[in-house]
Amino acid sequence: MSVFFHQYFDLNIIGDNFTFVLKGFGQTLELSIVSGILALFWGLILSLMRQTPGRAAAPLRFVSIAYIDIFRGVPLLLTILLISGSLPFVFTGSLGFIGIPRWFGKSDPFWYGVIAITLTYGAYMAEVYRAGIEAVPHGQMEAARSLGMNHGQAMRHVIVPQAVRKVIPPLLNDFIALMKDTSLVGVIGMIEVVEAGRTVQGETFNSSALTLGAILFVLVTIPLARVVDRLIAGQQEKYQRGGLVGAA
Repeated sequence: MSVFFHQYFDLNIIGDNFTFVLKGFGQTLELSIVSGILALFWGLILSLMRQTPGRAAAPLRFVSIAYIDIFRGVPLLLTILLISGSLPFVFTGSLGFIGIPRWFGKSDPFWYGVIAITLTYGAYMAEVYRAGIEAVPHGQMEAARSLGMNHGQAMRHVIVPQAVRKVIPPLLNDFIALMKDTSLVGVIGMIEVVEAGRTVQGETFNSSALTLGAILFVLVTIPLARVVDRLIAGQQEKYQRGGLVGAA
C-alpha cells in the first residue's frame, strides 16, 4: 500500500507541482468555455438548417445532415490532427493569421483545439437541439403561423425558446464530455492539465501530478452533474404535475 500511495498521492510532488498543474487546468477551463460557447451556437445553426422546410431548402438540409453524420463519425483526435497539421498550409500569405491563429494572446494549439472541438461537438449539440425542437408540439408552429409569423419568426420566437429549455440537461452533459475531451489537445503541444501531469510524470516517474489533475476535473464535473440531476428532476416533476392536471 505504501508503494501505491507513493505513486499516486505523493504530497511532496503534488505540492511542488501544484501551481504548474493548476495553470494547466486553467488552460483546460478556458478551452472548455470558449469551445463550449461556440459549439452551442454552431449546433443551433446546424439544427435550424436541418429544420428548414421546403423543396428549395433541400440542399441546405442535405449539407447539414451530411456534416452532422461526418463529424459524429470522425474521432475528435483525428479532427484535431487534421486541423493542426494542414490549416497552416491552407491559409498562407495574407490569410496566415487564420492558418496560424494567435488571437487574444492565446497560442495556435489553443485555437486549433477550439476549432476542432467546436466542429465536432457542434454536430452532437445539433442533434440535441433537433430532439428539443421536435419535442415541441406541432400545434405551436401552427398557432404561430396562424398569427401571421413566417417559419423563421415562429422558430425564433416560439419554437426555439421552448426547445432550449427542454434540452439544457443534455447540453450540460455534452459540456462535461467536452471538457474531458480537451485533454486530447495535448497531442499538439498545448500544456493543459493532462499534459502538465504527464510532464511531471516523465520527470519524476510518479503519477501524483496526474492524480491532482483528476481531482481538479472531479471538483468541476461533479457539481455540474448534480445540476443536471436537479434540472432533470425538475422537468420530470413538471411533466408529472401536468399529467395529473390533465387526468383530472
